[in-house]
Amino acid sequence: MPINYERRIFALTLLAILPATGIALFLIWWTEREAWLKWALTTIVVALPILFQLGLRNQVSRPLQTLSNLLAGLREGDYSINARSGGGDAMGLVIDEANSLVETMREQRLGALEATALLQTVMAKIDVAVFTFDNDHKLRLVNRSGERLLGKPVERLLGSEAPALGLEEFLSGESPRTVQQQFAGGTGRWRISHTTIREKGRPHELLVISDLSRELREEERIAWQRLVRVFGHELNNSLAPIKSIAGSLCSLLKQDPPPEDLNDDLSRGLGVVAARAESLDRFLGSYARLTRLPKPQKKETELAPLIERVTRLETRLAVQIETLTNTKLMIDADQIEQVLINLLRNAVDAVHETDEPNVRIGWAQKDDSIQLWITDNGPGLANTSNLFVPFFTTKPHGSGIGLALSRQIIDAHDGTLDLRNQVDSQGCVASIRLPAG
Repeated sequence: MPINYERRIFALTLLAILPATGIALFLIWWTEREAWLKWALTTIVVALPILFQLGLRNQVSRPLQTLSNLLAGLREGDYSINARSGGGDAMGLVIDEANSLVETMREQRLGALEATALLQTVMAKIDVAVFTFDNDHKLRLVNRSGERLLGKPVERLLGSEAPALGLEEFLSGESPRTVQQQFAGGTGRWRISHTTIREKGRPHELLVISDLSRELREEERIAWQRLVRVFGHELNNSLAPIKSIAGSLCSLLKQDPPPEDLNDDLSRGLGVVAARAESLDRFLGSYARLTRLPKPQKKETELAPLIERVTRLETRLAVQIETLTNTKLMIDADQIEQVLINLLRNAVDAVHETDEPNVRIGWAQKDDSIQLWITDNGPGLANTSNLFVPFFTTKPHGSGIGLALSRQIIDAHDGTLDLRNQVDSQGCVASIRLPAG
């Protein structure tokens, strides 16, 4: 059986003292002294080592016991215990470091508690359903939105398996994605996101379900408002003169006798009615074209020849090509060509009254995308908020679908289209980003 630490200290101290004690006792009893003096000296010689051993044992074991209590408190999560500083010696430094560790752990625990409280508050307030499943697909955490989505309290949800909750299919597959789904708490379109996290070294699956119906309804409402405003404006532009001319012609027909130039007035009036009807027909045809855009048929296409071909189509101005390098893209060449034609036409239209008109086009690869730009030195954009609203136009004879159609084409190619005024000079820049691959 191994000897404990205190007994080893006692034994080692005893072995160190025994030779000196033996010599002292030998000298006491070897010399000529009275018996009572010998016994008194013997008692002192024997008692002093014992008292020394007890004191040494206390000095060695008490700081270690204190450290043991501190470590036990840390293990149990009790950070209220502090040891008294032992001064500047080695043991005192150890005690001070232990106290510093306790204080650090206390602050970290306080920060963790505050962060946990904040997280719980945010989880309870956000309008997004959050679920956490363990490696066995059993639910370990759910917030209030998740309770409302599944229509059950948390007590009945925790520990349930994902298939029983109807969430098994959402823990795999593409993320994020949008689905049409019916839950106990509602039916609509939902955005599904899932990822793997680790808690205490074990893998967990985090599932987030957000309701898109409200946002989609709001976007739909705004789109309808814009569409009704544009349709109302266009219909009013056509119907108002038709109504006015029809009333004038009716008044002429009621005159008795009819005016001598009645036929000329009727001819002019009906001509205006026919022109406005034709304009309204073109407007409706443009709308139909915008809503029937086919999906892009992507093929590997060299960008440089496409740009050169588009610039040659613009005969009013020599468009400068800033980039000489070539690159290949997976695009629908016909659709992208139509976008570039629209943007170049707008740029040339913008500089037609400029003293030194200048339109440039260039491109460059940035990370995993191709950035393409068209710049002009025209007057710039006066209103950028309605540029991509269908049928909104600032041109006297514009249809208002060019930019809307262009953005729709770029969106179908998983890219972005942006128009803005230049910062360092006069004019506008149209930027297109397309995936490079």
